Amino acid sequence: MGTTGRNSASMRKPKNPERTRADILLAATAEFATRGLEGATIDAIARKTHTTRAMIYYYFRSREGLYLAVLESVYGGIRNAEKELDLTHLSPQQALRTLVAFTFDYYQDHPEFIALVVAENQAGGRHMRKMRKMQGLNVSIISCIESVLERGRREGIFRTGFDAVELHMMIAALGWFQVANRHTFSYLFQRNLAARETVDRHRALVTEIVDHFVGIDAQTRKSRADGLGKATRPKKVQSLTPVTRS
Repeated sequence: MGTTGRNSASMRKPKNPERTRADILLAATAEFATRGLEGATIDAIARKTHTTRAMIYYYFRSREGLYLAVLESVYGGIRNAEKELDLTHLSPQQALRTLVAFTFDYYQDHPEFIALVVAENQAGGRHMRKMRKMQGLNVSIISCIESVLERGRREGIFRTGFDAVELHMMIAALGWFQVANRHTFSYLFQRNLAARETVDRHRALVTEIVDHFVGIDAQTRKSRADGLGKATRPKKVQSLTPVTRS
């Protein structure tokens, strides 16, 4: 077969283009998460997906194009999963606890997400800056937290002094550490962070930490309630009946 024939075969349109693209994206996610942008190779991804370099370039144009598609996919994955949470029917406190536990578990189940974000931060975020849609893609989680905070503050159970972005950062950081630093922390302190009972305990601890951070303590709530009661209690009306002196 001549060169033209080989090129034609390598570029032959697959029977299921959407499935092929998804398979390439999945393999690329694992490859980039393990080896980073510089270490990952198109040849390795092609072998894992039984495709060709030409086919991958056909869908994603370049290695960086494939990497950007992976970033968009992993961020879209967690944002879409968050949207499946039904928080509006929960109390503000329970809604927040549910979101914290969900985030913690999502990181446990998707270590590739953490690896990719860490790698992109090590690169100074220069690749992500080329994607205009990334900021809009991540608005949903901030809107979700804002809604929960607004309800909690209106009910007098959440304090002020921080915004939704700051709370999101705290939730992410607390859940992130357990996965991102698992190997070094486990070795240094001889504690297996991957053990099921340890993961469960840390989930509970992280949830409790966030709960205490946002909440108004019982004594403060009592003081506010007492102050409100005094402010709204009607004053005793002085009698206008003249006093008769004997």
